Amino acid sequence: MLRSLFSGISGLRSHQTMLDATGNNIANVNTAGFKGSSVLFEDSLSQVVAEAGMPAGEVGGRNPAQVGLGVQVGGIRTTFAQGAAQTTGRSGDLMIQGDGFFAVRSAGETLYTRAGGFSFDGAGRMVSADGSLVQGWTAQNGVVNPGLATGDISIPRGLMSPARPTTATTVTGNLPSTAAVGDRVVRDIQVFDAQGAATTLSLTFSRTAAGWDVTEPVSGASGTMAFADGRQTTPLTLAAGGVTVDLTAVTGFAGVSTVAITAQNGAAAGTLKSYTITSDGTVVGTFGNGRTETLAKVALVTFANAEGLEKAGGTAFRATVNSGAAQVGEASRAGFGSLLSGALEMSNVDLSQEFTNLIVAQRGFQASARIITTSDEVLQELTNLKR
Repeated sequence: MLRSLFSGISGLRSHQTMLDATGNNIANVNTAGFKGSSVLFEDSLSQVVAEAGMPAGEVGGRNPAQVGLGVQVGGIRTTFAQGAAQTTGRSGDLMIQGDGFFAVRSAGETLYTRAGGFSFDGAGRMVSADGSLVQGWTAQNGVVNPGLATGDISIPRGLMSPARPTTATTVTGNLPSTAAVGDRVVRDIQVFDAQGAATTLSLTFSRTAAGWDVTEPVSGASGTMAFADGRQTTPLTLAAGGVTVDLTAVTGFAGVSTVAITAQNGAAAGTLKSYTITSDGTVVGTFGNGRTETLAKVALVTFANAEGLEKAGGTAFRATVNSGAAQVGEASRAGFGSLLSGALEMSNVDLSQEFTNLIVAQRGFQASARIITTSDEVLQELTNLKR
Protein backbone atom coordinates (compact mmCIF):
# COMPACT_ATOMS: atom_id res chain seq x y z
CA MET A 1 0.00 0.00 0.00
CA LEU A 2 1.09 3.61 -0.58
CA ARG A 3 2.97 5.31 2.25
CA SER A 4 1.13 8.54 1.44
CA LEU A 5 -2.16 6.87 2.40
CA PHE A 6 -1.01 6.33 5.95
CA SER A 7 0.63 9.76 6.08
CA GLY A 8 -2.78 11.23 5.24
CA ILE A 9 -4.38 9.19 8.02
CA SER A 10 -1.81 10.45 10.53
CA GLY A 11 -2.56 14.01 9.40
CA LEU A 12 -6.28 13.47 9.99
CA ARG A 13 -5.67 12.13 13.50
CA SER A 14 -3.21 14.88 14.47
CA HIS A 15 -5.37 17.73 13.16
CA GLN A 16 -8.39 16.20 14.88
CA THR A 17 -6.44 16.43 18.14
CA MET A 18 -5.71 20.09 17.36
CA LEU A 19 -9.43 20.66 16.74
CA ASP A 20 -10.25 18.95 20.06
CA ALA A 21 -7.80 21.14 22.01
CA THR A 22 -8.94 24.32 20.26
CA GLY A 23 -12.60 23.49 20.81
CA ASN A 24 -11.95 22.92 24.52
CA ASN A 25 -10.19 26.28 24.75
CA ILE A 26 -13.12 28.07 23.13
CA ALA A 27 -15.65 26.26 25.34
CA ASN A 28 -13.79 27.50 28.45
CA VAL A 29 -13.39 31.11 27.34
CA ASN A 30 -15.39 32.27 30.39
CA THR A 31 -14.08 29.72 32.91
CA ALA A 32 -12.32 31.47 35.81
CA GLY A 33 -8.74 30.32 36.24
CA PHE A 34 -8.73 28.24 33.03
CA LYS A 35 -5.43 27.88 31.19
CA GLY A 36 -5.55 27.20 27.46
CA SER A 37 -3.67 24.44 25.64
CA SER A 38 -1.77 24.39 22.35
CA VAL A 39 -0.85 21.35 20.24
CA LEU A 40 2.69 20.79 18.99
CA PHE A 41 3.21 18.60 15.90
CA GLU A 42 6.29 16.61 14.92
CA ASP A 43 7.03 14.34 12.01
CA SER A 44 6.96 10.59 12.46
CA LEU A 45 9.94 8.31 11.91
CA SER A 46 11.29 8.54 8.36
CA GLN A 47 12.01 5.45 6.30
CA VAL A 48 15.55 5.31 4.85
CA VAL A 49 15.53 4.64 1.12
CA ALA A 50 19.28 5.06 0.64
CA GLU A 51 22.03 5.31 3.22
CA ALA A 52 24.53 8.14 3.28
CA GLY A 53 27.79 7.48 1.40
CA MET A 54 31.32 8.53 2.37
CA PRO A 55 33.46 10.49 -0.08
CA ALA A 56 36.34 8.32 -1.38
CA GLY A 57 38.77 8.72 -4.25
CA GLU A 58 36.97 9.68 -7.44
CA VAL A 59 33.53 9.13 -5.84
CA GLY A 60 31.78 11.94 -4.00
CA GLY A 61 29.78 11.58 -0.85
CA ARG A 62 26.08 10.83 -0.98
CA ASN A 63 23.37 12.22 1.29
CA PRO A 64 20.81 9.87 2.83
CA ALA A 65 17.47 9.54 1.09
CA GLN A 66 14.47 9.27 3.42
CA VAL A 67 10.72 9.29 3.05
CA GLY A 68 8.64 10.59 5.94
CA LEU A 69 5.85 8.46 7.35
CA GLY A 70 3.48 11.23 8.41
CA VAL A 71 2.86 13.49 11.40
CA GLN A 72 2.15 12.91 15.06
CA VAL A 73 1.29 15.00 18.11
CA GLY A 74 4.55 15.86 19.82
CA GLY A 75 2.91 17.40 22.86
CA ILE A 76 -0.02 19.40 24.20
CA ARG A 77 1.33 22.36 26.12
CA THR A 78 -0.60 24.32 28.77
CA THR A 79 -0.18 28.09 28.55
CA PHE A 80 0.11 29.72 31.98
CA ALA A 81 -0.05 33.34 30.83
CA GLN A 82 -1.90 35.69 33.22
CA GLY A 83 -5.63 36.01 32.59
CA ALA A 84 -7.58 39.25 32.81
CA ALA A 85 -9.07 40.43 36.12
CA GLN A 86 -12.84 40.42 36.59
CA THR A 87 -13.99 42.51 39.54
CA THR A 88 -16.69 40.85 41.64
CA GLY A 89 -16.66 42.78 44.92
CA ARG A 90 -16.89 39.54 46.96
CA SER A 91 -14.48 39.33 49.88
CA GLY A 92 -13.86 35.64 49.24
CA ASP A 93 -12.87 36.05 45.57
CA LEU A 94 -9.10 36.10 45.13
CA MET A 95 -6.91 36.61 42.07
CA ILE A 96 -3.22 35.74 41.97
CA GLN A 97 -1.16 38.47 40.34
CA GLY A 98 2.01 36.71 39.27
CA ASP A 99 3.17 33.14 39.75
CA GLY A 100 1.63 30.63 42.10
CA PHE A 101 -1.38 28.44 42.73
CA PHE A 102 -3.88 27.97 45.52
CA ALA A 103 -3.67 24.59 47.24
CA VAL A 104 -6.99 22.79 47.84
CA ARG A 105 -7.75 19.39 49.34
CA SER A 106 -10.31 17.20 47.61
CA ALA A 107 -11.10 13.58 48.54
CA GLY A 108 -7.83 13.29 50.44
CA GLU A 109 -5.74 14.59 47.52
CA THR A 110 -4.04 17.98 47.33
CA LEU A 111 -4.69 19.77 44.06
CA TYR A 112 -3.68 23.19 42.78
CA THR A 113 -5.76 25.86 41.08
CA ARG A 114 -5.75 29.48 39.92
CA ALA A 115 -9.52 29.82 40.37
CA GLY A 116 -9.97 31.80 43.59
CA GLY A 117 -13.75 31.85 44.06
CA PHE A 118 -13.78 30.92 47.76
CA SER A 119 -16.36 31.06 50.53
CA PHE A 120 -16.99 29.53 53.97
CA ASP A 121 -19.20 26.46 54.39
CA GLY A 122 -21.58 25.66 57.25
CA ALA A 123 -18.71 24.24 59.31
CA GLY A 124 -16.70 27.44 58.98
CA ARG A 125 -14.14 26.00 56.53
CA MET A 126 -12.91 27.97 53.53
CA VAL A 127 -13.88 26.08 50.39
CA SER A 128 -13.72 26.49 46.63
CA ALA A 129 -16.77 26.46 44.38
CA ASP A 130 -16.72 22.64 44.12
CA GLY A 131 -16.33 22.16 47.89
CA SER A 132 -12.57 21.54 47.95
CA LEU A 133 -10.93 22.70 51.19
CA VAL A 134 -8.57 25.66 50.82
CA GLN A 135 -5.17 25.16 52.44
CA GLY A 136 -3.33 27.68 54.58
CA TRP A 137 -2.73 28.50 58.22
CA THR A 138 -5.41 29.21 60.85
CA ALA A 139 -4.38 31.83 63.42
CA GLN A 140 -3.97 31.00 67.08
CA ASN A 141 -4.80 33.94 69.35
CA GLY A 142 -4.53 36.29 66.39
CA VAL A 143 -1.11 35.03 65.29
CA VAL A 144 -0.33 33.04 62.12
CA ASN A 145 2.73 30.79 62.02
CA PRO A 146 3.66 30.07 58.37
CA GLY A 147 6.46 27.84 59.57
CA LEU A 148 3.94 25.12 60.39
CA ALA A 149 2.49 22.66 57.86
CA THR A 150 -0.54 23.92 55.97
CA GLY A 151 -4.02 22.69 56.80
CA ASP A 152 -7.69 23.43 56.26
CA ILE A 153 -8.53 27.07 56.91
CA SER A 154 -11.30 27.08 59.50
CA ILE A 155 -13.09 29.96 61.20
CA PRO A 156 -15.67 28.68 63.71
CA ARG A 157 -19.23 29.93 63.41
CA GLY A 158 -20.10 32.58 65.99
CA LEU A 159 -16.44 33.37 66.60
CA MET A 160 -16.12 35.99 69.35
CA SER A 161 -13.55 38.56 70.25
CA PRO A 162 -13.18 38.40 74.04
CA ALA A 163 -13.67 41.43 76.25
CA ARG A 164 -10.58 43.47 76.96
CA PRO A 165 -10.37 45.61 80.12
CA THR A 166 -9.39 49.25 79.83
CA THR A 167 -5.93 49.82 81.22
CA ALA A 168 -4.99 53.10 79.56
CA THR A 169 -6.65 56.24 78.24
CA THR A 170 -5.24 59.24 76.40
CA VAL A 171 -6.26 62.87 76.90
CA THR A 172 -5.45 65.46 74.24
CA GLY A 173 -6.48 69.01 73.35
CA ASN A 174 -6.16 72.43 74.95
CA LEU A 175 -7.25 73.97 78.26
CA PRO A 176 -7.66 77.75 77.82
CA SER A 177 -5.25 79.84 79.86
CA THR A 178 -7.76 82.72 79.62
CA ALA A 179 -10.41 80.85 81.65
CA ALA A 180 -11.43 82.42 84.97
CA VAL A 181 -10.26 80.89 88.23
CA GLY A 182 -12.91 78.38 89.34
CA ASP A 183 -14.07 77.46 85.81
CA ARG A 184 -14.60 73.73 85.37
CA VAL A 185 -14.44 71.40 82.38
CA VAL A 186 -15.81 67.84 82.63
CA ARG A 187 -14.92 65.12 80.11
CA ASP A 188 -16.23 61.51 80.03
CA ILE A 189 -15.36 58.33 78.15
CA GLN A 190 -16.75 54.80 78.23
CA VAL A 191 -14.36 52.17 79.62
CA PHE A 192 -14.68 48.41 80.15
CA ASP A 193 -13.88 45.90 82.89
CA ALA A 194 -12.55 42.35 82.39
CA GLN A 195 -16.06 41.00 81.66
CA GLY A 196 -16.73 43.70 79.09
CA ALA A 197 -19.17 45.66 81.26
CA ALA A 198 -19.14 49.36 80.38
CA THR A 199 -18.63 52.12 82.92
CA THR A 200 -17.84 55.81 82.60
CA LEU A 201 -14.50 57.37 83.38
CA SER A 202 -14.99 61.06 84.21
CA LEU A 203 -12.32 63.74 84.56
CA THR A 204 -12.95 67.17 86.07
CA PHE A 205 -10.61 70.02 85.18
CA SER A 206 -10.69 73.04 87.54
CA ARG A 207 -8.96 76.34 86.78
CA THR A 208 -6.62 77.60 89.51
CA ALA A 209 -4.29 80.55 89.79
CA ALA A 210 -1.33 78.26 89.07
CA GLY A 211 -2.89 76.26 86.22
CA TRP A 212 -5.44 73.45 86.16
CA ASP A 213 -6.29 70.73 88.67
CA VAL A 214 -7.66 67.42 87.39
CA THR A 215 -9.57 64.85 89.47
CA GLU A 216 -11.22 61.50 88.88
CA PRO A 217 -14.05 61.25 91.48
CA VAL A 218 -14.48 57.45 91.68
CA SER A 219 -10.89 56.56 92.52
CA GLY A 220 -10.08 59.98 94.03
CA ALA A 221 -7.03 60.33 91.81
CA SER A 222 -5.94 63.94 91.27
CA GLY A 223 -3.10 66.01 89.92
CA THR A 224 -2.07 69.51 88.91
CA MET A 225 -0.99 70.82 85.54
CA ALA A 226 1.14 73.95 85.30
CA PHE A 227 1.96 75.52 81.93
CA ALA A 228 4.74 77.71 80.55
CA ASP A 229 4.21 79.17 77.06
CA GLY A 230 1.32 76.75 76.59
CA ARG A 231 3.30 73.59 77.42
CA GLN A 232 3.19 71.56 80.64
CA THR A 233 6.17 72.19 82.84
CA THR A 234 5.86 68.66 84.25
CA PRO A 235 3.79 66.29 82.05
CA LEU A 236 1.06 64.63 84.12
CA THR A 237 -0.06 60.99 84.25
CA LEU A 238 -2.81 59.81 86.63
CA ALA A 239 -3.46 56.33 87.99
CA ALA A 240 -7.27 56.18 88.26
CA GLY A 241 -7.94 52.77 89.78
CA GLY A 242 -6.58 50.28 87.27
CA VAL A 243 -6.55 52.82 84.44
CA THR A 244 -3.55 54.92 83.49
CA VAL A 245 -4.67 58.36 82.29
CA ASP A 246 -2.07 59.99 80.02
CA LEU A 247 -2.41 63.79 80.04
CA THR A 248 1.05 64.60 78.69
CA ALA A 249 -0.31 65.91 75.38
CA VAL A 250 -2.65 68.51 76.95
CA THR A 251 -1.66 72.13 76.19
CA GLY A 252 -2.57 75.46 77.84
CA PHE A 253 -2.80 78.14 75.17
CA ALA A 254 -5.24 81.03 75.30
CA GLY A 255 -8.78 81.07 73.99
CA VAL A 256 -9.23 77.45 72.85
CA SER A 257 -11.05 74.74 74.81
CA THR A 258 -10.63 71.39 73.00
CA VAL A 259 -9.56 69.03 75.75
CA ALA A 260 -11.02 65.54 75.36
CA ILE A 261 -10.41 61.91 76.31
CA THR A 262 -9.64 60.65 72.81
CA ALA A 263 -8.69 56.99 73.25
CA GLN A 264 -8.95 53.97 75.51
CA ASN A 265 -7.67 50.44 74.93
CA GLY A 266 -10.58 48.38 76.28
CA ALA A 267 -13.44 46.70 74.45
CA ALA A 268 -16.58 44.71 75.10
CA ALA A 269 -16.96 41.19 73.72
CA GLY A 270 -18.06 41.09 70.08
CA THR A 271 -18.99 38.54 67.42
CA LEU A 272 -17.46 38.30 63.95
CA LYS A 273 -19.30 40.56 61.51
CA SER A 274 -17.23 40.47 58.33
CA TYR A 275 -13.82 39.66 56.94
CA THR A 276 -11.38 40.93 54.32
CA ILE A 277 -8.35 39.33 52.69
CA THR A 278 -5.20 41.38 52.20
CA SER A 279 -2.67 41.19 49.36
CA ASP A 280 -0.50 38.75 51.34
CA GLY A 281 -3.43 36.36 51.92
CA THR A 282 -4.16 37.34 55.52
CA VAL A 283 -7.83 36.90 56.49
CA VAL A 284 -8.69 39.81 58.80
CA GLY A 285 -11.95 39.64 60.77
CA THR A 286 -13.95 42.66 61.93
CA PHE A 287 -15.92 42.15 65.15
CA GLY A 288 -18.99 43.86 66.51
CA ASN A 289 -16.93 45.61 69.17
CA GLY A 290 -14.89 47.40 66.52
CA ARG A 291 -11.80 45.24 66.89
CA THR A 292 -9.97 43.64 63.97
CA GLU A 293 -8.03 40.42 64.32
CA THR A 294 -6.01 38.11 62.08
CA LEU A 295 -7.99 34.89 61.57
CA ALA A 296 -6.00 32.92 58.99
CA LYS A 297 -3.69 33.13 56.01
CA VAL A 298 -4.11 31.59 52.55
CA ALA A 299 -1.06 29.69 51.29
CA LEU A 300 0.36 29.86 47.76
CA VAL A 301 2.32 27.16 45.96
CA THR A 302 4.83 27.30 43.10
CA PHE A 303 6.52 24.63 40.97
CA ALA A 304 9.88 24.43 39.23
CA ASN A 305 8.06 23.42 36.01
CA ALA A 306 4.43 24.49 36.04
CA GLU A 307 3.90 23.12 32.51
CA GLY A 308 4.59 19.68 33.95
CA LEU A 309 1.35 19.77 35.98
CA GLU A 310 -1.48 17.45 34.98
CA LYS A 311 -5.00 18.81 34.55
CA ALA A 312 -7.33 17.14 37.03
CA GLY A 313 -10.62 18.75 36.00
CA GLY A 314 -12.46 21.62 37.61
CA THR A 315 -9.61 24.02 36.65
CA ALA A 316 -7.39 22.10 39.10
CA PHE A 317 -3.97 20.55 38.52
CA ARG A 318 -2.03 17.78 40.23
CA ALA A 319 1.71 17.49 40.62
CA THR A 320 3.64 15.04 38.44
CA VAL A 321 7.18 13.68 38.39
CA ASN A 322 8.11 16.40 35.87
CA SER A 323 6.51 19.38 37.64
CA GLY A 324 8.73 19.17 40.68
CA ALA A 325 7.55 19.19 44.27
CA ALA A 326 5.19 21.90 45.49
CA GLN A 327 6.97 24.82 47.16
CA VAL A 328 4.66 26.32 49.79
CA GLY A 329 4.96 30.00 50.68
CA GLU A 330 3.17 33.25 51.37
CA ALA A 331 1.74 35.73 48.90
CA SER A 332 3.78 38.88 48.21
CA ARG A 333 7.01 37.08 49.09
CA ALA A 334 9.85 36.60 46.58
CA GLY A 335 8.88 34.07 43.92
CA PHE A 336 5.18 34.18 44.81
CA GLY A 337 2.49 36.42 43.40
CA SER A 338 0.35 38.84 45.36
CA LEU A 339 -3.40 38.53 45.88
CA LEU A 340 -6.13 40.87 44.69
CA SER A 341 -9.29 40.56 46.79
CA GLY A 342 -12.71 41.04 45.23
CA ALA A 343 -11.63 39.84 41.77
CA LEU A 344 -11.22 36.61 39.80
CA GLU A 345 -8.68 35.67 37.16
CA MET A 346 -10.53 34.91 33.95
CA SER A 347 -9.55 32.41 31.27
CA ASN A 348 -6.40 33.29 29.32
CA VAL A 349 -7.96 32.05 26.05
CA ASP A 350 -7.54 34.50 23.14
CA LEU A 351 -10.60 34.00 20.93
CA SER A 352 -9.03 35.60 17.86
CA GLN A 353 -6.09 33.20 18.09
CA GLU A 354 -8.33 30.20 18.73
CA PHE A 355 -10.56 30.89 15.73
CA THR A 356 -7.42 31.25 13.61
CA ASN A 357 -6.26 27.90 14.95
CA LEU A 358 -9.63 26.43 13.99
CA ILE A 359 -9.11 27.53 10.40
CA VAL A 360 -5.55 26.18 10.36
CA ALA A 361 -6.68 22.84 11.82
CA GLN A 362 -9.60 22.62 9.41
CA ARG A 363 -7.39 23.28 6.39
CA GLY A 364 -4.79 20.83 7.64
CA PHE A 365 -7.50 18.20 8.10
CA GLN A 366 -8.84 18.99 4.64
CA ALA A 367 -5.39 18.72 3.05
CA SER A 368 -4.75 15.38 4.77
CA ALA A 369 -8.07 14.13 3.43
CA ARG A 370 -6.95 15.14 -0.06
CA ILE A 371 -3.81 13.03 0.39
CA ILE A 372 -6.03 10.00 1.05
CA THR A 373 -8.25 10.84 -1.93
CA THR A 374 -5.26 11.21 -4.24
CA SER A 375 -3.69 7.99 -2.98
CA ASP A 376 -7.00 6.23 -3.57
CA GLU A 377 -7.08 7.51 -7.15
CA VAL A 378 -3.54 6.17 -7.74
CA LEU A 379 -4.58 2.78 -6.38
CA GLN A 380 -7.63 2.90 -8.63
CA GLU A 381 -5.39 3.49 -11.66
CA LEU A 382 -3.28 0.51 -10.65
CA THR A 383 -6.27 -1.78 -10.39
CA ASN A 384 -7.47 -0.53 -13.78
CA LEU A 385 -4.27 -1.75 -15.45
CA LYS A 386 -5.82 -5.23 -15.49
CA ARG A 387 -9.18 -5.29 -17.19
